Amino acid sequence: MLAFLGFVTVLGMLALVMTKKASPIVALIGVPLITGIVASFFITNKEGAVNVVNNLIGLGGMISSGIGTVAATGVMFIFSILFFGVLTDAGTFRPIIKKILSVIGVDPVKVAIGTAILAMLVHLDGSGAVTFLICVPALLPVYDAIGMKRTTLATIVALAAGTMNIVPWGGPTIRAATALEMNVMTLFSPVIPALLCGLLSVLVVAFLLGRGEKSRIGSVALARVTQQEENLTEEQQALLRPRMFGINILLIFVAIVALIGGGHLKIGPAVVFMVCFVVAITLNYPSPKTQRERVDSHAKAALMMASVLFAAGAFTGIVKNTGMITEMANTLVSFIPVNLGRFFPIITGIIAMPASLLFDPDSFYFGVLPVLGNTAAGLGVESVNVARAAILGQMTTGFPVSPLTPSTFLLIGLSGLEFGEHQKKTIPLAFVVTIVMLIASLVTGAIRI
Repeated sequence: MLAFLGFVTVLGMLALVMTKKASPIVALIGVPLITGIVASFFITNKEGAVNVVNNLIGLGGMISSGIGTVAATGVMFIFSILFFGVLTDAGTFRPIIKKILSVIGVDPVKVAIGTAILAMLVHLDGSGAVTFLICVPALLPVYDAIGMKRTTLATIVALAAGTMNIVPWGGPTIRAATALEMNVMTLFSPVIPALLCGLLSVLVVAFLLGRGEKSRIGSVALARVTQQEENLTEEQQALLRPRMFGINILLIFVAIVALIGGGHLKIGPAVVFMVCFVVAITLNYPSPKTQRERVDSHAKAALMMASVLFAAGAFTGIVKNTGMITEMANTLVSFIPVNLGRFFPIITGIIAMPASLLFDPDSFYFGVLPVLGNTAAGLGVESVNVARAAILGQMTTGFPVSPLTPSTFLLIGLSGLEFGEHQKKTIPLAFVVTIVMLIASLVTGAIRI
């Protein structure tokens, strides 16, 4: 029953969000709360008994636990929006946009391919949050200036970061190697040709999306971009701080370095943006009155997206702590016939990306993967093949669209998008990239059946 409720929870939430029948906040909190109440009649304690009252009371603790896992990300999210908002108000990105447009012109194809390459390079550190925080604020003004869709930006960045997340120091690959007790490089090295094919497919997708944007915008509209200066209101003009350009760029550079190297210094991203925001707003707008106005102007965006993030924490807390995820894993494994054991790697590769919508990385790699691997091994297929198939999609190409990943909400928040519209555009393309890598792995022998 818990497995059934788990599938109802995830699929119901996705359906409500993607069809826009409910806001993400309502869907992320309301659906698991209802199924969690129903689950309270089936959750057993250590003695095997069901205590409905205690189970119902425990839902509050489950939600609190889930919120706790995303609290630091929520703080980072709020202050990152305020930080980049202040720098945008000060006009920091305007000279950069002009320079970019002067170098690459206003060709959406070049912009799209450049976006993919930048995201790939930035994601070498394996952090989705860092990739999104660096790429989206820098490129969003360029997309807006040209007239390209923000969904295109989010999709390309998501595909590039997701594919690069297979790197051996990334979370999924390390978890897979740990779960099956193998060397991480033994797991990863044979997948490199497939990874390169995946990255190439991302560039192809970027090219096609860019070409589609170019066709939609039209050459006449693109020509006007280079001829027109953005009209600013008197209030916006008054906020510009051209003399602070060098200092603001230095602040951005310091923030990026701190984000990338902060792990070694034990400096959390939330702390980085809290400090950088305070410095930025103090230097650019010393007046307390102006500071309040700048915070107020960006507070709505920060509050809305942070509330979605905390709602996602509540969702995760319920589906994990009620045992729904564990039972879902057991059910999925039981549905695979034993006589198809030699095809477990292929089956795993096909379901890996969609599985990101159902399982967080710990539940999948430490719960589902060992069962799949051991079953395959018992039927003569090395478990490493299942692990390699899994990392081609589960929380790699799948992580930037998963409701179980805080960085997904960071991406859509920075891009100014709705969760559903991002998923509808990105999920099919992420699945295609995964299948390309799966085929490449089979052809190169990285995965053997």
